[in-house]
Amino acid sequence: MRRIGGMIVAKIDVEVLIVGAGISGLSLACWLQKLAPNRGFEIFEARDSVGGTWDLFRYPGIRSDSEMFTLGFAFKPWRDDDAIASGDKIMDYLHETIDEFDLESKIRLRHKVSSANWNSAEHFWEVEFNNNGGKMEKIRARFLYMGTGYYDYEKPFDPEINGETKFCGQLFHAQFWPENLDYANKKVVVIGSGATALTVIPTMAKTAASVTMLQRSPSYVFNRPKRDWFANLMKRILPPKLAYEAARLKFTFMSRLMNNHVLKHPEEARKRLMDLMKRDLPEGFDMRHFTPNYNVWDQRVCAAPDGDFFDAVKGGNVEVVTGNIKQISEDAIELESGEKIDTDIIIKATGLNLIAGPKFAMSIDGQNVDISKCIIYKGAMFSNVPNFAFVFGYLMASWTLKADLVARYFIRFIDEIEAKGAKSGTPKLDVNSITPVPMFNFSSGYITRSIDKLPKQTANFPWTINQDYKVDKNIFLKMPIDDGVIEYGGRK
Repeated sequence: MRRIGGMIVAKIDVEVLIVGAGISGLSLACWLQKLAPNRGFEIFEARDSVGGTWDLFRYPGIRSDSEMFTLGFAFKPWRDDDAIASGDKIMDYLHETIDEFDLESKIRLRHKVSSANWNSAEHFWEVEFNNNGGKMEKIRARFLYMGTGYYDYEKPFDPEINGETKFCGQLFHAQFWPENLDYANKKVVVIGSGATALTVIPTMAKTAASVTMLQRSPSYVFNRPKRDWFANLMKRILPPKLAYEAARLKFTFMSRLMNNHVLKHPEEARKRLMDLMKRDLPEGFDMRHFTPNYNVWDQRVCAAPDGDFFDAVKGGNVEVVTGNIKQISEDAIELESGEKIDTDIIIKATGLNLIAGPKFAMSIDGQNVDISKCIIYKGAMFSNVPNFAFVFGYLMASWTLKADLVARYFIRFIDEIEAKGAKSGTPKLDVNSITPVPMFNFSSGYITRSIDKLPKQTANFPWTINQDYKVDKNIFLKMPIDDGVIEYGGRK
């Protein structure tokens, strides 16, 4: 160790620095162990435990939206009978993965990155971070990989509601669920109609006096089985690895088939899903509360495993209310319509603040990199940023499908740089020569709120981000790394 201007600088060089010990970061770590066991790497995790989303969210009923045969890693079979898994089971799966791939010694908990500067002369990243003792340190890494997810862990979307400080009960955002919350025999209002609301309501309804889902506008809800007959049959007749691959193949194929059909026939898809929701709701239920003003897959479709949300509505103590909030009083929420909802607990399931890329300052030779002006390269890198990749999973399929592909691609990218006797590879682009378009054409609030802050894409490959797993498999695993776009630096 040495000091520069009062800052402690670690002289240790690591080849690959992975930021984030959730699904994305662990994916690259495991693929490195499998495909490049001689490459050194470390994983920096800002929090005090691994797991990312699955450790952060502590609300009741926390579970996957996707089935685990594609949310699971390609290299580690999901063995449980539940295809839609609870948060606890997912955490057990991640800890098993860490043990099986001997990753514990590579993970640095409470190591929060504050900045990363690319040194063009030396061809490495200088990464500043707070260690678990609170001291600022610096580590130099040849390659930097962002596996930090897609949202701000510390600041959810939490709009202030008129009068909320007057409320005498408990009011909090679902992202910061209080430990040991007692909601038995209490009147609860959940503000929101996304995945979080659809998850907590069935569980809370079992013991709460009443639960009201207060939504500004409706969402699509799809009743899907918690267990999959095909996958469980394959487990009985095939070895675990083959059974997992068969189930994974089924779900990737069916997902692609369904998504393509929905996008080509939006009105038919809308009618079909509306009919299914009407079938699952109580007879005579007011369908205005389940009639979205957008097409299927303009926003992500919410899942109800084994119809748990619909069963909760049928149970009689769950009410769905659509309207705009006027104000919160000491013991109620008042709507602009004049309706008043008495409540003891208010839960804001109002969504996330989206982040695509680093959650810290990034620079090249001391010059700030404005992520919102970067153009995405192959859905995994930024224009003119060397030796860097990030993971942003699919909007219409499981996150891990993309994470596994990007991890394997990044290893190929590193191998290619080494094979050319170089030290760096940069996707080069004259950003003034192209017409940028938004990163996504998706109407979900968490995306539209952040769209101007996100990197951009173009209409032409490779400066695009793709939403098709089959297409991406070809891009990431088969297409040559040296495509005439990558500029190699530091050749010997």
